[in-house]
Amino acid sequence: MLNKRQSTIRHWYVHGIPAKWQKPLIDLAREHGIDLWPEDFFDGISELEIIPEIPRATHWGELSIGDKALPCYVLETGERVFSLKGAVVGLIETEGGQLAEYIKVNVLKPFLPENLSPTETGQIPALIKFDTGGDGFTKYAWGLPVEKFMEICAAYSAAADKGGLTTRQKQIADNANKFLRACYKVGIIALVDEATGYQYDRPLDALQFKLKLYLEDEMRKWEKTFPDQLWIEFGRLTKWQGPVSQRPKYWGKLVMELIYGYLDRDVSEWLKKNAPKPIHGQNYHQWLTSQYGLKKLMEHIWMTIGIATSCVSMEELRRKMAERFGRVPVQMTLYFPPSSKNLQG
Repeated sequence: MLNKRQSTIRHWYVHGIPAKWQKPLIDLAREHGIDLWPEDFFDGISELEIIPEIPRATHWGELSIGDKALPCYVLETGERVFSLKGAVVGLIETEGGQLAEYIKVNVLKPFLPENLSPTETGQIPALIKFDTGGDGFTKYAWGLPVEKFMEICAAYSAAADKGGLTTRQKQIADNANKFLRACYKVGIIALVDEATGYQYDRPLDALQFKLKLYLEDEMRKWEKTFPDQLWIEFGRLTKWQGPVSQRPKYWGKLVMELIYGYLDRDVSEWLKKNAPKPIHGQNYHQWLTSQYGLKKLMEHIWMTIGIATSCVSMEELRRKMAERFGRVPVQMTLYFPPSSKNLQG
């Protein structure tokens, strides 16, 4: 593409690429969606001499969000990153685009941190060069920390709320909002860990990670997610004679015990200690996400209803739920036919 002979290319390979050709090569690479930076030209010097410590990826995978698949890595430093190209494709939806071109626009400047603002040479300070563990051209790549990716999404979302975006920028903002709805700044770490398998190696901190999957950043509007069948079974087992719409307040404790407590016990404890009391038609399950948390919630509710239909008392329901989830040792009750002596007596 530069109209250079093979002998020239071999010379460059041995002695380094002359400075006057470096910028044209960078521009050409960007046109084809290749991550190439000034520090990639070594002039015969070992790359490790220029960048003494390049973190190595210990885990890798693909994170699927909607119809997007973003290559992601966990580095030996503990940093979670998306591949730069993957982040661009996921957010900008173009194979040949450069991230700097889309975040240096004036409308985003008030909403971006300094380390995401491109320099005059087009470099983004927040980017991390890392060793993918591959060979050849795939050995090194540029990564965007996942938290920084979410900050870019948040910046586009905020800019859209303020107004003044072009049609193309509005499309990017729509993509950004989709990512924000699926996962936010801390929750994304758990999703990347799951995609890469790092969840099996990280220290156990289940509450913080699982909670971010279940809880939304904003309150959902009221939505009736608890079917009447649950209240009907609670009424039958507690011998409540009134209408479901006027059910006793103490049933809320049954919900915390039998629904939230078994759905994820640490989430239930966190809700009881930290969540505000329900007001103005809001309730605990309004925090649960419609993608993952709500699905798990509804599955558990219908399972509870199924178990309840086979019970004759709330005590029996509690016992069967405990047995189902391994909370207490199972003790079987056997019924023997009456002896002939008892029948005669």
